[in-house]
This record gives sequence, structure tokens and C-alpha cells, in this order.
Amino acid sequence: MESTAGDGQLLAISDLHISYPDNRALVEDMRPESDDDWLIVAGDVAETVADIRWALGKLASRFSKVLWAPGNHELWTHPSDPVTLRGVARYEHLVELCRELGVVTPEDPYPVWRGTGGPVVVAPLFLLYDYSFLPSDCATKAEGLAYAESTGVVCNDEFLLHPDPYPTREDWCRARVAETERRLAELPEDLPTVLAGHYPLDRHPTDILWHPEFAMWCGTGLTADWHRRFRVATMVYGHLHIPRTTWHDGVRFMEVSVGYPREWRKRPEPPGRLRRILPMEVEAGDRGAAPGVGRGRGGTR
Repeated sequence: MESTAGDGQLLAISDLHISYPDNRALVEDMRPESDDDWLIVAGDVAETVADIRWALGKLASRFSKVLWAPGNHELWTHPSDPVTLRGVARYEHLVELCRELGVVTPEDPYPVWRGTGGPVVVAPLFLLYDYSFLPSDCATKAEGLAYAESTGVVCNDEFLLHPDPYPTREDWCRARVAETERRLAELPEDLPTVLAGHYPLDRHPTDILWHPEFAMWCGTGLTADWHRRFRVATMVYGHLHIPRTTWHDGVRFMEVSVGYPREWRKRPEPPGRLRRILPMEVEAGDRGAAPGVGRGRGGTR
């Protein structure tokens, strides 16, 4: 297991969505405060391989270490991307790209943060979702999808995120969960962890979605006890575009997304702020969604 000493900060951000010029400008301006700062990027950098390379390369050249977990947008086979790889092949292509840039991926040894607040294992996760976060009164995926379609809220994953060679996205999710669970179980029992993925490990962060049916594309019940089992100090996630901190079973869950310009322009705080994971931020308490923050009806996350 790799380890690094330093006195910097462990920082995090997600949902950079740099296809928007205003968001790309935010990445241009992102800088560490010290030469020892690490940065977690918890998915949804962009839809094209070229944009993903640009953003992660820019950040990797500035921060002591960058760790990346894929979001759904990176895994889309988007019509605008000349790289037409699908499913596992696309993910593996992005892993190799990250390794060229020196970026830590979910396939690499988990590094140990030994700065203030450490030692802590920092594990980027790729887990996907399995449609287990069903809407009320829906008992199956088919019922959930039919209900979502009736409301007009359907994630673009249904058209752009292919699970090849797995038959379904939920099959891919279950394989990812099993392999990740095995690796986490092998970690030293005396070390706490920071688990960082695009989706929350537990369903509770989705409770405030404006469109609760969208929770189907937001995680899996298979990981609902991981924050307790794997000594989690902080669970870092994105995807919801509702940046806030909650506490669940005494564990801190931090949503660290930037989101789309139409969302972050409505918030009182400056956009693109890197969230400090370690040393732990001191906050007044749990924060809900800022005015105007929530998921729109377009289902584009």
C-alpha cells in the first residue's frame, strides 16, 4: 500500500462538468494552498475523453496527488466523443489515461493520507447503482422506470451508459460492489478510511431530491452498512448537485459537487470551492439544499 507524508490538506470536488465554459474556467483557476495538498475528484468531470484528459491533467500538474472516481458522465458513450468505447472497455481506457497522468483510480492501491488527521486510507470507489433505491409503491425496477417515465424524469444513462459486456447496469454494479468489498475488507483494521465515490453509500442523501424517483440512479442498498463496516471517517460523494454535509450513524457524508452553472449561480457561496476533508472542516451543523438547488426534470445527471 502506498503512503505519503505531508502537512497539507485532503480536498475534494466533483461534478465539474467542464463542457460548460464557465465550469471549465473554474478548473483553470483551481489551485492547491500547499505543495502537499491532495485532491479527490469524485466523478462527472466531462463526457469526452479529451475533456477528461484536459481537466485531470491540469489538476494533476498542480496537486501533490489527485484521486479520481468515475461518474456516470465519464462512462457515457456520447455522440460528441470520437472515442466510441462502451462499458467496461471505456472505463478501462479512462483508467489507463489516469495512470498516464499519475492520477489514482479505483483500480490502483489505495494511498494513505499521513498529513493532519491521518493516517487514513483514501479509497476512490467505482460502484454504479442497481435500481434498489425505488420510488414509493414500486416493487421492481420495471415499475420504478415506468413511474419515472410518467413523471418525465429519466436519467440519460438509460440511453448513453452501456454496461458491455455485462447484460445490465445492475449486473455491472454487483460485480463492482463485490470486488470493492473484497479489497476494503483486506485493509488494516487499525486504519480509518475516507471512501470517495460518485454515489453515496447510503440512500439518506437522496431524501431531499426534488424528484425522488431519480434516486434509482443514485446508488445501491448493497453498500448501506459500509460506512460502519469499514471505519469510515468521511464518505465523499457527488452526483446529486446538492452540496452539503450530513451525519449518519455518526459518520460524515459530504456532497462536494460543483454542478451546472444554472445551479451554482443561485448559491450564496463562490462556485468551485474545494471542500476540505482533512483536517476536518468545522461546520455549524447539517446543511440542506441552498435556494434553487435540486435536480431538474431533464434527468441529465
